[in-house]
Amino acid sequence: MEHESFEDTMVARIMNEHFVPIKVDREERPDIDDVYMTACQLASGRGCGWPLNAIALSSGKPVWAGTYFPKKEWIKILEYFIDTKKNKPDELAEYATKLTGGIVEQDEIPDFNPVSEFKPELMHSVAEKITSTVDFPNGGRKGAPKFPLPNQYEFLLQDAYYKPKSVSREAVEVTLQKMALGGIYDQLGGGFARYSTDETWLVPHFEKMLYDNGQLISLYSHAYQVSGNPLYKKVVYETIEFANRELSHPEGGFFSSLDADSEGEEGLFYIWKKSEIDSILTETEAKLINKYYNVSKIGNWEKGENILHQKMTLEKYVEKNKLDLSNFSAELAAAKKKLFDARSKRIRPGLDDKILVSWNGLMIKGLLDAYRAFEDPKFLARAEQNMAFLEKYMIKKDGRIDRNFKDGKTNINAFLDDYAFTIQAMIELYQTSFDPSWLEKATKLTDYTIAHFKDEKSGLLFYTSDLDPPLITRKIVTTDNVIPGSNSSFALVLFQLGTLTYNEFYTTKAKEMLGVVAQTMQEAPNPGYYSNWGMLWNQVSRSPYEVAILGDDFQKKLQTLQKKFLPQVLYLGGKSEGDMALLKDKLQEGRTMIYVCQNKACKLPVEDPAKAILQVKPPF
Repeated sequence: MEHESFEDTMVARIMNEHFVPIKVDREERPDIDDVYMTACQLASGRGCGWPLNAIALSSGKPVWAGTYFPKKEWIKILEYFIDTKKNKPDELAEYATKLTGGIVEQDEIPDFNPVSEFKPELMHSVAEKITSTVDFPNGGRKGAPKFPLPNQYEFLLQDAYYKPKSVSREAVEVTLQKMALGGIYDQLGGGFARYSTDETWLVPHFEKMLYDNGQLISLYSHAYQVSGNPLYKKVVYETIEFANRELSHPEGGFFSSLDADSEGEEGLFYIWKKSEIDSILTETEAKLINKYYNVSKIGNWEKGENILHQKMTLEKYVEKNKLDLSNFSAELAAAKKKLFDARSKRIRPGLDDKILVSWNGLMIKGLLDAYRAFEDPKFLARAEQNMAFLEKYMIKKDGRIDRNFKDGKTNINAFLDDYAFTIQAMIELYQTSFDPSWLEKATKLTDYTIAHFKDEKSGLLFYTSDLDPPLITRKIVTTDNVIPGSNSSFALVLFQLGTLTYNEFYTTKAKEMLGVVAQTMQEAPNPGYYSNWGMLWNQVSRSPYEVAILGDDFQKKLQTLQKKFLPQVLYLGGKSEGDMALLKDKLQEGRTMIYVCQNKACKLPVEDPAKAILQVKPPF
């Protein structure tokens, strides 16, 4: 529409003479996008997407919203509303009032008795509902398009930990393997595209988003801890390398995304004709690449083009073709580098170089999860560099955060997800380093968030701060999507931070928030949209283990423990006891001891991490 209508002189003249055109970046202002997306859904009676176009009164009340329209149709829509405003202004105002009322009604939290008892077995039922929607031959949800939805698979991975005989792990494994082998994953440069347009993960929408890749780094790291699958390690390393190479600000922040298009054509940067591969590589190399990545003369996409993808893992391919793994891997790597270098000379997709706090928080967590799984110090250093950027430019001394950074400037007050993911990153930094300043900073941000976002009526938190100029409605987000919901994410960090610091106000508040959505979650036809709440439910219902490690050798023992997938464990400790209540009187001179505690009661301390793992009661 930008090219067809907004850059057209005649259309621009109509719009500028009769309207006040405002362009909104929906990633910078998701609160505005949400209001008018709801208006579109109510006005059309069906689902809506982007580009999203809305016509509103000067009060902000919408009178109409829709998606894409060809130039002629767009002009007709503009002329209709110009005429209506001139000749029937009362009719326009009346409809705006009704539509706004519908938006406000959509955002109301239903009245029901909050749940206060959280039984762990209920989450197995939720997991079974989610796995019933899984396409087991191909991974992901049945049908197309297919989205990664990393939070849902994190929940299923945890369910598999608590109930090993369930099909949850199989659902995770098939999804992660098929995604990693498919076209949605950049086989040459690493990193995942936003979603697949087909059922087999072959043809992606080629846009690469930071929020997807940060979460998928976490998910693949956790899956590696469970299975030891070398494919998952490869994906984590290559995806981090992609983000460092193509999404990194010189001072350590991460940019938002890469466009799907280059030279005006979607996917052009990533696709290959067989003849092009044959001209770049030697005959032997081309034969290897074409067979391994399923390249053909007729192509597997449009116009004889090929999207590189695998039918099987490297190990299975080598076994099937009776090849030497070491030699084949070296030959494959050399050929891939030639293709990658050739691709690098193409016109690149556009870079969205704004930096968003919430998405960077997800990336920090991803880097830390990778550090725990693989003990690679580069990942920890990169996470610390990323947080240092946020602290320098976006996190203010009073606890307020700016959501965005671009061209050296910040100008948008942060939203609830910005606070939740930043606090989560700080909690993870503490659990990785035992530097108590991270908990102090997390506590400061948490108190600020409660003060400025709380809704006294529902017990949940608004998406926008009370410092922001009001829109026509103040949203409360209760569901999880591709990005975990802001309320579930904040409740989860409240519970974790409260457990670590013995702050009962935090843990009680988290349980109250969970209680508000508990009934809806259990009754939802698709409870996958409450998967982050489900992970909080698992922690609340089972009571997390607090594993305290005290002594000079704490770092080595911490790393040994954190290489395991132990989703019910929170870590604390250091070389000294400090001010944390759980560490009091636990330091033993000249020794590094591990205390496994639950509900403030500790088992006999041990020095061997393997013995400590045995003390973490098996979940089955």
